[in-house]
Amino acid sequence: MRILISGASISGPVLAYWLTRHGFEVTVVERAPALRKTGGHAVDLFRPSMEISAKMGVLPRIEARATGTNAATICREGTRRPVRIDITKAIGAVSDWHVEIMRDDLSEAYYDAGRDHVEYLFGDSITAISPDGEVAFERAAPRRFDLVVGADGLHSNVRRLVFGEDAGRTQFLGGYLAVQSLPKTLAHEGQMISHVGAGRLAAIYTAQPLDDARAVFLFRTENELKYHYRDALRQQELLRQAFAGMHPQVDGWLGELDRTPAFYFDSITQLQLDSWSRGRVTLVGDAGYCPGPAVGGSTSLSVLGAYVLAGELAQANGDYTQAFAAYERLMADPVRRSRAFARTVAKSLVPSSAAGVWALTRGAQLISLLPAGLTRTLARLNTKGVRFYDSMQFKDYSAATVG
Repeated sequence: MRILISGASISGPVLAYWLTRHGFEVTVVERAPALRKTGGHAVDLFRPSMEISAKMGVLPRIEARATGTNAATICREGTRRPVRIDITKAIGAVSDWHVEIMRDDLSEAYYDAGRDHVEYLFGDSITAISPDGEVAFERAAPRRFDLVVGADGLHSNVRRLVFGEDAGRTQFLGGYLAVQSLPKTLAHEGQMISHVGAGRLAAIYTAQPLDDARAVFLFRTENELKYHYRDALRQQELLRQAFAGMHPQVDGWLGELDRTPAFYFDSITQLQLDSWSRGRVTLVGDAGYCPGPAVGGSTSLSVLGAYVLAGELAQANGDYTQAFAAYERLMADPVRRSRAFARTVAKSLVPSSAAGVWALTRGAQLISLLPAGLTRTLARLNTKGVRFYDSMQFKDYSAATVG
């Protein structure tokens, strides 16, 4: 049974790995000319995705490439005294087994795990998908596949081609995220420096595996901004406007925009699809159920979704109607809860008032001062809140093989 996956970031390579392990023949098409190394930002893996990574044999590599950021200095806009935060205690309250890793490093680890058994078509993309599985490409000759999976992110090309009006069912969560690459000398390993003001947050960090530093910007807006998602110059203009006059240090970071080798900018937007399948096409990860960049744990959700989709296809012996229904049923609750969690985080991560900024920094400081055991005990009382991602469950598909 031949399956085509569009997208080679996170969920695509994970899905390809597990599909080949279950006996499927897999092709992955990726628009970029090679595995993406576009700067990106740090992402989080929680217990379920850590366990799945261990099953794939890549966990030691992932842990070796962890960012190692364990402390933060938060400067409130308009004040002189910074607040020191122990990040390890804050993360310990959220998860018993967690790694923060650069997105590019994680993608490469998953890609290497299955590359020898997967056909990758780089520098190409899908232009049409027929109901019977005939796929047209920009460059390659048309080919027929039994199934097609969109693993191509929030701006999914597969979703646009197949899902019609539903492809644009999104909810803007009131903010924007930007990430840029900076000289490594501007940051300190193991420590994040943040500036927080009403409606905006800017931070910088680096890590031993990196040869640069990354600045992260989050800011709130009531309405969506006017720009094209590929227009980097317009995006940089909007970013400068949002952070003008915040702090001389932030001005210095923005001064590097004209020469940054890597830049990312996107709205914090949540997909609202109720179903991720149409005929022999389905979606996985951010392409189907992105809870919102930077606020919803989308990376861990993508790893889980890819693992479940592959397992259900194997258990159903390739019967995609049965497998897609089971996949959507099993992922419905994690997706619903991640959406609700993301909406809450989007409101609280970047407070809209000076009072909210004070409460955020003092709350983070309190977590740092409390004993680690106490914070973990209190957090475990709420598996639907901060412990949600550690509490996601998944089945064992190790015995499933397609006939």
